[in-house]
Amino acid sequence: MFHVIIPARYASTRLPGKPLQDIAGKPMIRHVWEQARKSAAASVTIATDDVRIVEACREFGADALLTRDDHPSGTDRLQEVVSQLGLDSEAHVVNVQGDEPMIPPVLIDQVAANLRAFSAASIATLAEPLQDIDTLFNPNAVKVVTDHQGFALYFSRAPMPWCRDAFAGERPASLPEDIPFRRHIGLYAYKVGFLHDYVRWPTSPLEAAESLEQLRALWFGCRIHVADACEVPPAGVDTLEDLERVRQLLAAR
Repeated sequence: MFHVIIPARYASTRLPGKPLQDIAGKPMIRHVWEQARKSAAASVTIATDDVRIVEACREFGADALLTRDDHPSGTDRLQEVVSQLGLDSEAHVVNVQGDEPMIPPVLIDQVAANLRAFSAASIATLAEPLQDIDTLFNPNAVKVVTDHQGFALYFSRAPMPWCRDAFAGERPASLPEDIPFRRHIGLYAYKVGFLHDYVRWPTSPLEAAESLEQLRALWFGCRIHVADACEVPPAGVDTLEDLERVRQLLAAR
């Protein structure tokens, strides 16, 4: 059994009021909630720092909690929510981003099942094979390398693994063959007890340098299991252009 929590902030630098943007006659956050409810989750809760989102969620029947507006990270917000819900430290939660209106429910179930399957892991997450050289060198695309069991060794915005010979001169036109380049997919399952520990730890130097919260977990010795996603997830909504693309896709359905 697991629970889904959907963080939804009103203030977005590139797209203010993003969770309430209309897509096919519904606010975006409703699409995310409806997809999450198709998973095997025991409950789905929307967590937001804005009363306007709470009111909108309650209009379509979703459970919504108002959280503090000064959390330094999304993981801190998640910890407040599991505390409000009174979840046991052994419970599992899946964090589904509030800007993923087309998130496949099967991925939510997959990441939750992986956390159950790997008892040594405090976190489970997903990745996909990285297909082109531009993505490898794009700092907005987070890369991950793992050990032979699928446990994360490192996450980075930099190209990795670094192929010494292939990358010695100018950037090659294509990826070197037979190297497991993987792009991280930001869908996480957590053990609740880990979340309570996480918020007590200081920001790690690697986390600050890369601006990647999961590096705090690695810094303090937690294990993160990474599996290849069983289905390629559609891109989320970060910009107005993304919003229009998703509107067209859902209208076509």
